[in-house]
Amino acid sequence: MGEPAPLSGLRIIDVSMLGPGALTTHLADLGAEVIKVEPPGGDYVRRMVWPIIDGVSLLHLHIARGKRSVVLDLRRPEGVTVFLDLVARADAVVEAMRPGALERRGLGLDRLRQANPRIVLCSLSGYGATGPYREMPSHGIAYDVWAGLVRPEIDADGFAYLPEHVSVGIHAGPLYGALALLAAVTAARSTGVGSHVDVAQSDAAAALDWMRIETYRAYRRPADIVTGNPSDGYERRPPGTGGMRDAVRYQAYESSDGFVLFMASERRFWRNFCAGIGRPELFERYPGAEYADHARGNTELRAELRSVFRTRTTQEWVAFGIEVDTPICPVNTPETITSDPQFRERMPWLGVDELGADELPFPARIDGAVPRRPEPAPRPGEHAEQVLREVLGYDAARVAALREQGVLD
Repeated sequence: MGEPAPLSGLRIIDVSMLGPGALTTHLADLGAEVIKVEPPGGDYVRRMVWPIIDGVSLLHLHIARGKRSVVLDLRRPEGVTVFLDLVARADAVVEAMRPGALERRGLGLDRLRQANPRIVLCSLSGYGATGPYREMPSHGIAYDVWAGLVRPEIDADGFAYLPEHVSVGIHAGPLYGALALLAAVTAARSTGVGSHVDVAQSDAAAALDWMRIETYRAYRRPADIVTGNPSDGYERRPPGTGGMRDAVRYQAYESSDGFVLFMASERRFWRNFCAGIGRPELFERYPGAEYADHARGNTELRAELRSVFRTRTTQEWVAFGIEVDTPICPVNTPETITSDPQFRERMPWLGVDELGADELPFPARIDGAVPRRPEPAPRPGEHAEQVLREVLGYDAARVAALREQGVLD
């Protein structure tokens, strides 16, 4: 037996549906016991989105890994009794549906607290429990367009479409939710009083883009108070990468077999690069400022660097950057990153034989090791008898009676 997982002893009742269930996936990866309470017929996440692997979605295989499943009919009073018994022995309940989903079933925070005063209710929804959009139905990309992370483009026929992009809100919401849940459980264990955590995926998408949002806000103040960087003559450039389009020393360049991102915006990195390629005259001609100088608009230098970077492969440039201490990063795609040596070293696949699909691990190392390898995503109700007997102490006769009553699937 190895050392206990970091979150051993944390028990969570998860009544989420679809992608927001990732909130408890992160916690299960770190050792929390997550009991997924599903409605009759199971969470239809198993049939959502592509690809479908042996009849089950990759979305389910990934999000439900490491969890145990109990199918429970909460429309029946006997089902409510079982659910509250689970709550009494748990640290937190996670609902990841529209706000008040449990409340509408008579299982709001007050009822949960009657069963367990220390319980933490974590509600993850699209737009949160307050505001004019709280009841708005939505799907994952909605939070990204709402937060201004992605803009529609127009195709050759004049139709608007959303370009390929990383879905942020549906991933950031569960991450913020997991962090807030752990904080609330820590407080509850100290005070003996639980709390209600309200997390919106839309809020999370905006929070991850705080730098751009706050910059635009800062630019509303007088120009003599809020300026740009000294290396740009204090010009108030657009925030984020929007101000990088004409950059030169912080820019993408084509290599002999792909692309690299060159990031020598500090003078010492630029000096190292020029010396390393045997071109000290480039540094002498264009020394730049000490910090944050992208040589923006210097098309002569940009053309020179374009020619230089085409002389080596991407990996040769990466090795060069490490050798001479200059930031040069490979430009990958979701398809090519799996061949990157850094990815292979840091993100060992959780394989098909274990989980039914190749999946990425939790992206952290504890004492040098990745967290424990999770159990595969469950079938609907797969662990009902195991959970009821081990967690609640129900005997075989009581479990059988619940099945006969249709409470358990």
